[in-house]
Amino acid sequence: MAASISCINHAKSCVKPSLFFTVQRKTSPAGACARRAAEIRSVRAAANAAADVQHNERFCLELVRSRDYEGFVCSLLLPEAARRSALALRAFNVELAQVKDSVSQKSLGLMRMQFWKTAVEDIYRDKPPNQPVSTELWRAVKKHNLTKRWLTRIIAEREKDLEDRGYRNLQELESYAENTQSPLLYLLLESLGVKDVHADHAASHVGKAHGIVTCLRATPHHSRRRRVYLPMDICMLHGASQEDFIRRSQEQNVRDVVYDIASQAHVHLQHGRRECRRLSQLSTGMRRGTP
Repeated sequence: MAASISCINHAKSCVKPSLFFTVQRKTSPAGACARRAAEIRSVRAAANAAADVQHNERFCLELVRSRDYEGFVCSLLLPEAARRSALALRAFNVELAQVKDSVSQKSLGLMRMQFWKTAVEDIYRDKPPNQPVSTELWRAVKKHNLTKRWLTRIIAEREKDLEDRGYRNLQELESYAENTQSPLLYLLLESLGVKDVHADHAASHVGKAHGIVTCLRATPHHSRRRRVYLPMDICMLHGASQEDFIRRSQEQNVRDVVYDIASQAHVHLQHGRRECRRLSQLSTGMRRGTP
């Protein structure tokens, strides 16, 4: 009995200090302060990250709204799941489109194009530059698995356009539109989860129509800078000189040039609509279970 009591007392003497030090460790002011500081840093980091995300998204939205209002309105009509990615893609397109008018020397434009080439490579390595459009584009690429070659094709064609020369013929203008506007539409289709040959054909034609019309719409802006980028073969066909456009002539030959170019855009628009109708008919047939 005495031996048992002695063992119990010995156990008490061992346990009490252990409990004391455990409680001391848990209630140590230094430890509590350290944990509190770590929690504060974690909360601040999360808040800063959230603020950066909101800033990047807002930056793209405002950029598209101010520089590509039609694209901005179209993006608002998309499903919410694709809207943010669409704005990122359009912001990327705006960044490239405004290079030519914002630099005084071709070398400066080439430097900016090189930045975007490198940025796209880094985006697909999950190392996007710390720049709002790049970060949002990286998010869109990760979310929708966007095709890299469409992004690089847009950059390559915009880089070629830094040569600052007019289009020799209507086919050159169509090619430019197909390599800048159509890839953007392909990417938008991917962000919507649409993978269909008829949709791609429609996007190709609509992209060409959009590019041709954009060239026409930009003529007054370019003429103020004594630049004319309308196809030379159409101008020569109707006897219209660059000076006619710079002086904003309203003569019939100038009207004929505009009409011919706009007519080609209309042809592509009609082709795009036809492809859309085919796609709609196929979708209706699939829902009804018909081949």
